Amino acid sequence: MPSTKDKSTLPVRSLLALPLLALASLSWAAPSRAAGDFTREAREIEALAEQMMQRARIPGMAMAIVADGEVVSLRGYGVVDSKLRDRVTPDTSFRIASLSKPFAGTLSAMLVREGAMDWDSPIVNQLPTFTLRDGQAAQKITVRQVLSHQVGLGYNTYDRDLEANQPYPLLAAKLAEAPLTCSPGECYAYQNIAFSLVGDMVFATTGDFYAAQVEKRIFQPLGMFGATFGRTGLEASPSWARPHVRSGGTWVPVRPKETYYRIPPAAGVNASARDMAQWLIAQMGHRPEVLPEELLEEIRTPQVETPGEIRGSGWRRDRLRKAHYALGWRIYDYAGHTLVYHAGAVQGYRAIIGFLPERDVGVVILWNSESAMPSGLFPSTMDRALALPKHDWMGLPRGRRR
Repeated sequence: MPSTKDKSTLPVRSLLALPLLALASLSWAAPSRAAGDFTREAREIEALAEQMMQRARIPGMAMAIVADGEVVSLRGYGVVDSKLRDRVTPDTSFRIASLSKPFAGTLSAMLVREGAMDWDSPIVNQLPTFTLRDGQAAQKITVRQVLSHQVGLGYNTYDRDLEANQPYPLLAAKLAEAPLTCSPGECYAYQNIAFSLVGDMVFATTGDFYAAQVEKRIFQPLGMFGATFGRTGLEASPSWARPHVRSGGTWVPVRPKETYYRIPPAAGVNASARDMAQWLIAQMGHRPEVLPEELLEEIRTPQVETPGEIRGSGWRRDRLRKAHYALGWRIYDYAGHTLVYHAGAVQGYRAIIGFLPERDVGVVILWNSESAMPSGLFPSTMDRALALPKHDWMGLPRGRRR
């Protein structure tokens, strides 16, 4: 299921000033590295990926590394299905789970720039039937709060009901019954159901379905020709990675679950490494005709502190100093440098994306199992971009596992 690791709830009234205050020490300087300068490091990361696939016996993975607006590595590793043995290629589609959330933030920013939506107007202006247990609180919920997980609900409200196959419209209506942990805008708690209210806002303001708007405004202009929505879209792809779960000491392919596909803004996108490389290039500022710099700055502006993100895996404890959520993106202080990041997880799939604006280096990693090991490729890439000491973040087993 999408990430549930965040555990913090902090006041956020003054956090809109974070870019000038709390994040003043982070670097948002103009990129200083040419793409050619990162080619050697990209080859090192590819070699690490190959070692991991051989030793850990992970079914399949795809990875793209981008530097200075160019793709410096685009590779597939392993197989799409442990029983069929077809190879993963850069064009193999994966579920990207919560990596879908930055698409929601980006589309919302496009509509705000056009005047169709407003960050800080109550969503009840377009969704008059929306309410919460505290009706007055519901009248104050804004798109900004929806996209930054500041609705006031408990963590992952009704995710278990979604996993039990309850439909999204019913769960959205049930938000009226859910206990509130704080007033809107006063605390952070990661959401999937409430986050997907932005899809209802898109329909209310454009008269078009959320997925269609993303395809028209983002996928097609950026050349993400393999990107789709939903299980039908995934299974219709010429090459797609089957999800794998652990059973009897081995990875076994299963059919993708439909559940989280029912909330497209939170977890509905499928894409290949080639598609996501184009997404990275655009988010890193190299496609201003589609995503202007002002729009990118807006969706990367921190909205709420999330210190729970600093705990967890080794690289988080060792490298992260501060953590915030913006509008669909996470913003980290990675060893003193700004990192724009998100991760995603649903049954049988994992995904990570992130980039360093100062170094103009980014990476996306997609894999079709629940192994944690490929995630170590992410800090390995960031460390090389920042010339930090090399560290074995994956803990690769010695020798070849039989």
